[in-house]
This record gives sequence, structure tokens and C-alpha cells, in this order.
Amino acid sequence: MGSETVMTVSAVANSPVDHGAIRRRIDAALHEFLDRKAESAAACRLPADVVGAVRSFLFAGGNRIRSLFCVLGWYAGGGIDLPDEVVRTAAAVELFHSATLIHDDLLDDRDSRDGRPTVHRIAADRSRRVRNGRAAERFGARSAVILGDCGLGWAQELIHGAGLSPARSAAVSAVLDTLRTEVNYGRYLELVTSGRPTPDLDQAWEIVRYRTVACMVERPLHVGAALAAADPDVLRSLTAYARPVGEVARLQDELRSVFQDGESVGRFGLRDLREGRHTVLLALALRHATPERRDDLTGFVGNTRLDESGAAICRDILSVTARFEVERMIRHRRNQIESALDDTRIPDFAVAGLRNAADLIIG
Repeated sequence: MGSETVMTVSAVANSPVDHGAIRRRIDAALHEFLDRKAESAAACRLPADVVGAVRSFLFAGGNRIRSLFCVLGWYAGGGIDLPDEVVRTAAAVELFHSATLIHDDLLDDRDSRDGRPTVHRIAADRSRRVRNGRAAERFGARSAVILGDCGLGWAQELIHGAGLSPARSAAVSAVLDTLRTEVNYGRYLELVTSGRPTPDLDQAWEIVRYRTVACMVERPLHVGAALAAADPDVLRSLTAYARPVGEVARLQDELRSVFQDGESVGRFGLRDLREGRHTVLLALALRHATPERRDDLTGFVGNTRLDESGAAICRDILSVTARFEVERMIRHRRNQIESALDDTRIPDFAVAGLRNAADLIIG
């Protein structure tokens, strides 16, 4: 046991996968790109607050995990060192992700993210000096659509200017095209299933697949692997790692949003239940509950007037019927992560980096 621990620590210490150093290079590439966009906007007398708003959101927080996965995909695929073109591509993945979050916050009607107001909320509040309540809200929503679209377009522009060869550029663009489709399908599935609780577990997993696994872990890894022209077997190994990592992250979020103590989490959990999000937790509960408890759940979940007493009943039913099963799923997927990392086709230092990245997300 002791020697195994020493080997793990040594592998991490000697690894070029330094998350802090990678983050600094990603941030520098993003600042450099946005500086050029700001200069171009000023030269054309365009509003400076467009670039400013995107930059503020990008640098408000976050652990740059998607760009880290992009770099890890590069190393797993046999990439050597960390050339600037890989850094710029990873920065484009980060910009793409941030742009999708601007849209997601609007779709989810979120007022805050990581303790800061969301983009549409900031825009609405600032506009109240010249607009009334409803007009300010509309302005904030429309601003978020435009700013998110700018971010998506700029991410593609950053890819085009990354200095990739035509073959690498085509390979990366193909992965990002897939990611864009998956993000939007996941959003749509979440939209059409919310407020309509069903025991359809397959559909719940489909939402997890598109909304978390693909956009957070799998496709960023595949972008990096595409840069390294990785063997198809390596891509399959990365997917075998990505799916349980993303699934554990999502399942943990489902449990936290309903059961974890704390004022802010409690409010979020109440909102989740009011919106009736189609989760694995809820689908399992509807499968296993008695007819009476199933009726209670379908009566409460998705009810916009749900109060704390109704939410407490929901939590009790979810705890008895589904919580243990979700916790078992999490343990099983943690074992799957370790099995996926036992792959001799991926360099040891990249395996150590992938293990550390999983710890950043799921602990």
C-alpha cells in the first residue's frame, strides 16, 4: 500500500500536467485573443462592453477543467510538450463552454452563478437606469443571447487562428461540430421533459450523456486527442473514462440539489423540484415508489407553487425509493473510472493527470 502511494505521488510530481501552469497559459491566450477583439472593436467604433462582458464572465471563476481535459487528451494521444497551437485550441474550448453557460443561465432563469450575477441579470440591472422593469428584463435576456452567440463565434475564430495544419483543423472542427449538436439536443431534451415527471430512466441517462458527459469531459478530451492524431483505440479509452466521470458528477449534483443542507442549496433544490427536472434520481423514484407515493411525487414535482413542506415530502420519498440506488451507481462508476485508467495505451503521466482531473470534479 505504501509503495503504491509513493509511485502515484512520484508520477504526479514528474508529470508535465501542471494544472496551474496550464491554466495560466490558457488565461494568457484568452486575454490575448480578447485584447485583439477589443482593439478591432475600438477601431470600428463598436461598443466596448461586448468584449468586456464576455471577458468578465470568462474570468469570474471556474477551474478551466474543460481546457485541462483538452490538454490531457493531447497527452493521452501521444502529444509531446505543450505547443502554443494546442494551448490556443484548449482556450477555444474554454471560450465555447463559457458561451454556452451564458445561454444556459438564461434558459434556466438563474440569477447567479458561483456567487456572481449572471450575464442577463447584470445587463438587466444596468439598463434599469433607462428602462422600466419589463423592458429591462427583455434587454437583459436579449443581451445574453447576443453575448453568448459572440462567444460561440469567437471560439471558432480562435480555432481558425490557432496555427493548426489543415488536417488538424478539420479534425478539431468535426469534434466541435458534434459537441455543438449534443449541447443543443441536451438542452432540448431537458426542456421538453421538465415538469413532466416519468419513470423513463433511459431518457434521464440521455440527458446526462448530452448535458454533462459530452460537454464537460468527453468532447474536450477528444479535441485534444484529435490534435495528436490519436489512435481510435485511445479515443475509445478516453470515452470509457469520460462517461463514468461525467455521470458521477451529474449524479452527485442531483443528490446535492435535493438533500444537501444549506440555505443556497436548499433554494436551488426547491427550484429543481418546482421545475420538475427529469433526473435519474426522480426516474428511479417513480419506478420504485408505491402507487400512493408515486401520485404524491407527480403531484408535487413540477408544481411551480411547491412550498418547503411539499418539498420535504418529496425528499422523504426520493430518499426511501431512489437515493441508495443512486449512491450505488456512483460507487460502481468510480470503479469504472479506475478500470478505464488501467490502460497501457495512455502514458503514465497522462493517466495521473486524468486521475487528478477526476478528483477535481468528483472528489
